[in-house]
Amino acid sequence: MSDAVSDAPDAPAPPAADSFSHRSGTFAGVQRLLHRYPTISPAAVLLVATMVFAFFSDGKLIKAPTLGIILQQTAVLAALAIGQTLIVITAGVDLAVGTGMVLTHLVVAKVFSEWGVPAVVALLIGLVVGLSLGAFHGFLITKIGLPPFITTLGTFYIFQSLGLTYSQARTIGKADLGDKAATKGYDGLLLWTGKEITFGARRTGFTITVGVILVFLMYLAFTYVLNNTAWGSHVYATGDDLEAARLAGINVNRVLVSVYMVAGALYAFGAWIQLGRSLSASSNAGDGQINLDTITAVVIGGTSLFGGRGRFSGTLIGALVVSVFRLGLTLSGVSAYWQTFAIGSLILIAVSLDQWIRKVAK
Repeated sequence: MSDAVSDAPDAPAPPAADSFSHRSGTFAGVQRLLHRYPTISPAAVLLVATMVFAFFSDGKLIKAPTLGIILQQTAVLAALAIGQTLIVITAGVDLAVGTGMVLTHLVVAKVFSEWGVPAVVALLIGLVVGLSLGAFHGFLITKIGLPPFITTLGTFYIFQSLGLTYSQARTIGKADLGDKAATKGYDGLLLWTGKEITFGARRTGFTITVGVILVFLMYLAFTYVLNNTAWGSHVYATGDDLEAARLAGINVNRVLVSVYMVAGALYAFGAWIQLGRSLSASSNAGDGQINLDTITAVVIGGTSLFGGRGRFSGTLIGALVVSVFRLGLTLSGVSAYWQTFAIGSLILIAVSLDQWIRKVAK
């Protein structure tokens, strides 16, 4: 009797089991799809957020002038997020990206307005400052052995203090940056990134700035470098497995220092965009908020906080998501307190999604 039972064909699976198996297969398929194309999820979030906030703001969000404002507001965030992406791909983090940018743009503004140097020289000085700040991070991380989180948490306060001390908490306005530049014949180079380009009527048309275009070109350039150069491959390898990269002959310390120096150079680039955006230089140029917003944009964009995975296209979409959320909530009449709550929730959801997607490799 027992032999007859053991030789009998398996009974068909119950309908509930079939349903569960189908759902599991579907989830696994979605998981593999998101792992292969990480920009799908942030693009979907951007689309849904735009539709929802357009509805609750009576269509104001998707009007041409508002869309232009979103791009202009995203420019500085997106510029700094390029460096943040590179650092996060190496399994690090930069909590001082905002204060580094603020310090750099104060230096550029002050040496131009008070020392009387040409605008080009002032920008080059800013580049040297940014590179130095990045090199300092790289030194502390690779030579002293400090974790990136602790390193940049400390320099967040150091850069902030230096910015306040250097500027004496004084705002350097357009009269010192724009008008003086024009009279010296430099055609307002420091504020050139804020030059507006309008498509259509002035009040109802779509307006962007030179800074927006420059940031987009930077994304194209860094996408090419990361995907088509040995340095880009080394950046991914270092973030994926530091020890394996070292055993493969990659000078991981040199890679890490170069990444933080590139991020420092982007402090200077972001500083130039910030000068054009605000038409002034101030120690209160949103340093605290933009630090976290760059990390939010990177995480929402699909770059893994554990290193080794990420794309600049996702970061750019993530930066747009942050801007759409902030402006969309404002236009919808939501309190600023709840706006912060929404951004925090976005971070938790993005990290949870990243953890789920990473399991596909296991």
